[in-house]
Amino acid sequence: MSGDFDVAVAGAGLVGMALAPALARAGLKVALIDRGPVAAPEFDADTWDTRVYAISPGSATFLRSLGAWQMLPPERIEAIETMHVAGDAGATIEFSAYEMGERALAWIVEERALRAALLPLVFASGVDVIDSVALASLDNTPEGVSLVLAEQGGSERVLAARLVVGADGARSWVRQAAGLTAEPKSYGQSGVVANFACERGHHGVARQWFGADGSILAWLPLPGRRISMVWSAPDAMASQLMALDAPALATRVAAAGGHALGELTLITAAAAFPLAFLKLPATIGRRVALVGDAAHGVHPLAGQGVNLGFGDVEALAAVLAERGPATDPGAPVLLERFARRRAGPVLAMQTVTDGLVRLFGPSDPWLRTLRNTGLTMVDRVPLLKRVLAQPALN
Repeated sequence: MSGDFDVAVAGAGLVGMALAPALARAGLKVALIDRGPVAAPEFDADTWDTRVYAISPGSATFLRSLGAWQMLPPERIEAIETMHVAGDAGATIEFSAYEMGERALAWIVEERALRAALLPLVFASGVDVIDSVALASLDNTPEGVSLVLAEQGGSERVLAARLVVGADGARSWVRQAAGLTAEPKSYGQSGVVANFACERGHHGVARQWFGADGSILAWLPLPGRRISMVWSAPDAMASQLMALDAPALATRVAAAGGHALGELTLITAAAAFPLAFLKLPATIGRRVALVGDAAHGVHPLAGQGVNLGFGDVEALAAVLAERGPATDPGAPVLLERFARRRAGPVLAMQTVTDGLVRLFGPSDPWLRTLRNTGLTMVDRVPLLKRVLAQPALN
């Protein structure tokens, strides 16, 4: 064995990089494993990352407890103070941070900024970083788990742990190896993302439109007169968007948003990714737990994927920190406690997001009238709006 660990975290994305130091602070010996190099991202102040996240107040509080939130450059963060949502027949609903008693509904942060804030915490907490290796096999027994790591050049090494956490994304190798599988259900959509400069200021307002064609267009505020776009579009439409040159794409996006911010100018190349719903029969196995996109898949219309992941991290770290006489971090009683703690929040978010996609998908005139009437009614009842918005604030 190359070394014995209490926990081996597979995947050094944002969720894995948050989990590793959180577990180390709970007194556990942790290894963080990734197939790529674990290094600080390159940063150019004149450019913007296409990958941005809407960090909820709950996630921001957790990241602050780790010490990561304080490391983010404030000039690269933008608060969402208002969310304006339009149905496909003129109905609207608006959420206000002030009405919710929050400083912001969410904060838009670049992926590279979050990574740069988390990486120093990983090294400072004493986590063993094992990068540029591929996971080759997993053998779990009642006593522990052995992981075979394939290094560049063809050599192998074996790592022993008492718990393996799969934080390795939507195509999780750990999930497959542990037999915790389910077939993702494609939405038949792709998320097209890009950033734009705007003619007019956004004033901290995020905008979202449910289209009659089944697409969902979101504009998220970036610092200055800039926005980040997420257009969840049917696959054929997404292909058309990706084929447009920069001026044509900017014109198309501006028109789709009713020129709410005037003319747009593309400032980052567009990218696209397939959208799918994933609900597993279980997110824990024998000495294995899944977190983040490895554990669940949600539609990006509410921007909650990474927040669910940070919620997983916070819950697992808390359960293992409070393990008491159950000193073994892979003990079934602890993993079951973690699974129960996350079942409700994940189910609630999946139900809301999947339900909205399906509600606004069909073109049936009767259903179109019903859903738009529902939006208008909810907008008139502050208590209902709070109930609808609360899961996204946690």
